[in-house]
Amino acid sequence: MTDISHLDQVFIKDLLVRGILGINPEERTNRQDIVVNATLWADTRPAARSDDIADAVNYRTVAKAIIDYIEGGAPLLVERLVEEIARICFETDARIEAVEVSVEKPGALRFARSVGVGIFRTRDEFFPDA
Repeated sequence: MTDISHLDQVFIKDLLVRGILGINPEERTNRQDIVVNATLWADTRPAARSDDIADAVNYRTVAKAIIDYIEGGAPLLVERLVEEIARICFETDARIEAVEVSVEKPGALRFARSVGVGIFRTRDEFFPDA
């Protein structure tokens, strides 16, 4: 397991994307709100020293990759989507060592503001030989 105690957190909060997600017929045809939160563990010291975006985990690039995936995909389960978003984070920037991702479906459950799934993954879980 990757030790993240020396790493910093870059986060994306409440990213709202419309996409196809779910098992019910109406969920398969009608786009719905999907809320994504992602915390990316990486060393931000190089960017802090250089003040250069090339040395930073670019949260805009990560967010765009997540948006593109959700808008273009149509997974059945939230569990699948949250796992794929974790993979996308690692594929987008090699400096990301761990991620915590949650995906929520607001209004999907009567009497609940939102339902969803949250996971924590490390780079070595996806790329063990890297």
